[in-house]
Amino acid sequence: MEIEGLEYSLADSPRVGATLRQQSAIEFAPDVHLQILTRDRSRLLYSADLSVSLTIGWLPRGEYLLQVHLHDLELPQGEFILRMTTFSEQARQRTELDTAEANLSNHQVVTSSGISQPAWSVDSAPGTAAIEKLAWNQGHENWFFRHFDHAALVVTDYLLKKHPLLKGRILDVGCGDGIIDLGIFLRTQPEELVGIDPFAGFERLPDIIRDHHLPPELLNDPRLQFRADDGNDIPYPDDYFDVVVSWGSLEHIAGGYRRALTEIRRVLKSGGLFFVHPGLYYGALGNHLGEFFEDPFIHLKMEQDDLRQAVLNAQPRRMDRAGHVATQAEYWQWYTELNPIEVSAFEQELRQLGFEPWRAAVRTSDVIEYTPELQKHRIQDLATAELYLSAWNRK
Repeated sequence: MEIEGLEYSLADSPRVGATLRQQSAIEFAPDVHLQILTRDRSRLLYSADLSVSLTIGWLPRGEYLLQVHLHDLELPQGEFILRMTTFSEQARQRTELDTAEANLSNHQVVTSSGISQPAWSVDSAPGTAAIEKLAWNQGHENWFFRHFDHAALVVTDYLLKKHPLLKGRILDVGCGDGIIDLGIFLRTQPEELVGIDPFAGFERLPDIIRDHHLPPELLNDPRLQFRADDGNDIPYPDDYFDVVVSWGSLEHIAGGYRRALTEIRRVLKSGGLFFVHPGLYYGALGNHLGEFFEDPFIHLKMEQDDLRQAVLNAQPRRMDRAGHVATQAEYWQWYTELNPIEVSAFEQELRQLGFEPWRAAVRTSDVIEYTPELQKHRIQDLATAELYLSAWNRK
């Protein structure tokens, strides 16, 4: 991210501006560091960082207009150096991109009053995607953000703690549309990342990223691969991968997931890491029919024939699925194929296979209203909405 046209004004409200020209396809966590130094550079008089005030997830290629009002600036008369430095996060490391300097002349003492911190703003220049349209700026209502940003960081940072194994070979079993894989790959820059899914939803990924203002060239790196393979028969040799990921896929493997877990263990190196986020059938998100019903436990209360008719004859409140529009029949098929995963039983299965839990997180429902139909179900299963787990493969 190159700095062009660095300029300043000390009249009235002190202000600094510049144009940031980004040539790379994407930069993560871009940041700007501003300094004012004495002319001999022996003393730092002022310092401010964009990231203290604004959190920017990523920016695509383009030009951006930066302005910062230095409400907290206090500066004596004299001649100074104004320095601006840009940074981004590359392969999970803060990396300096460019530095620009300008001579700053101050003819009267500047004192601060009122607001005691700098006010930053970043806008897109004409011809560059508007920042307000970028997924990270739209939040969790946006499918792309929930996967490219939120889910990818849950995997790499929250559950795997930026582990060095993420620089090796990564496999995603049940990768769906591939958005999570792209988010992980671009951030960690691994030796290889392979996403497999027999339904090949990843074939839509070029259109998805274009719709979200990113260039298709991001998919040209040969280290990132997608294959229409099945998790029950992973076409890689023993001990090939350093990390295996499964986000919301095990519950969808028709007929059970035991063989898939065995295959994952086989291709994952001893001492490798397994991240898993399974759908929990008895939890508040488990039935995958939230687009049809307000009651998250409706599948535990209705007879199956009645539930089927309700799904097939209803109009779903369709969520953003990055362009995929499912039919009512598809929703019902997905529901009938769900594996009824329970938290305690799933943990026991993993341990029996030789996976040793490392980090775990759960998200729970606030209150469970126990109607008569729910009396036979355990509190833990109903109250646990989501489970996130990382585990070591102990061979």
